[in-house]
Amino acid sequence: MALQLGDEAPDFTAETTEGTINFHEYLGDAWGVLFSHPKDFTPVCTTELGSVARLKSEFDKRNTKVLAISVDPIEFHTGWVPDINETQNTEVDYPLIADPDRKVASLYGMIHPNEGRTVTVRSVFIVGPDKKVKLTINYPQSTGRNFHEILRVLDALQLSAKHSVVTPADWEDGDDCIIPPAIPDDEAKDRFPKGWTAPRPYLRMTPQPDK
Repeated sequence: MALQLGDEAPDFTAETTEGTINFHEYLGDAWGVLFSHPKDFTPVCTTELGSVARLKSEFDKRNTKVLAISVDPIEFHTGWVPDINETQNTEVDYPLIADPDRKVASLYGMIHPNEGRTVTVRSVFIVGPDKKVKLTINYPQSTGRNFHEILRVLDALQLSAKHSVVTPADWEDGDDCIIPPAIPDDEAKDRFPKGWTAPRPYLRMTPQPDK
């Protein structure tokens, strides 16, 4: 059965380009972004891993650790990293997980059913400090991921976790948020002192609490 939002992210121990890690232990009290790629030495994946490397400081600001994974062996990963660094003008400084026995890919449902037993789909999992799955996104092999969108979603998830608000369509950091219907007006007055506008009783917009 596929992982659902709110499920505990499966723990695992694996070899990586930064040594052997235990996933839950590695995350500690941080958030995590685990993303799979179909194969080493492929063009789209090269650009994606380079993009994440360039954005690494942004993930760090959000107390978030990033990890990439494919079913290729560790020697492929270590041979590929210099290519990524050179062609993408960056330095990959996060772990690339080797999963040749497909253990992790199977735990997370990363094997594409229509593409063969060794092809991991472009999956993204965001895991909270409580080790629960907060978000999953699957992309086809042909489409590179937008990691600025992953950062945007991460901002929204962390904001909701800290301040009990939800975010509207196309929300960006600094935009107004929504007070959930489950919070009554009397309680909302205390929790959201900046007030709110309500074009409908169920739609209460309030300034972002931490801005």
